[in-house]
Amino acid sequence: MSGQGAALYGGRFNSKGVPALYASLSVLTALREANQVGDLQPTTLVCYRAAIAMVFDTNDAAALDAAGLDEAALADPSWRDQMKATGEAKTQRFARDLIGAGYNGLLVRSFAKGAGPGDMNLVLWRWGKGTSSLLELIDDEDRLR
Repeated sequence: MSGQGAALYGGRFNSKGVPALYASLSVLTALREANQVGDLQPTTLVCYRAAIAMVFDTNDAAALDAAGLDEAALADPSWRDQMKATGEAKTQRFARDLIGAGYNGLLVRSFAKGAGPGDMNLVLWRWGKGTSSLLELIDDEDRLR
């Protein structure tokens, strides 16, 4: 829930130092995302209860075009190389601009192997109780203690 893992290394939609929480809208998408290299690895899946305002939807082609991006730019696998070369990938700059504009998150399709257009992820930069981006971990049986 802290987003510190993403902040430590940076991700496709967050620069190093920027906490982010990457979530998937379906279990299968989450498994694909968590296991992008090699064979299926042990994976812990959790569920959240969420009420998130101000989420940029990359399915809105006009809004994406207005931001100077298209799906190919979002899917560009060279984002890590861009980050190493310039300090910030194009998708990370896009995220920084969205954060500055007050967005709490980004709805974007998964680019993991085997994912299709309906496999969606939610990337959050702001979340917590008592905010416009309410996120609560569901663990009714206290299994994660």
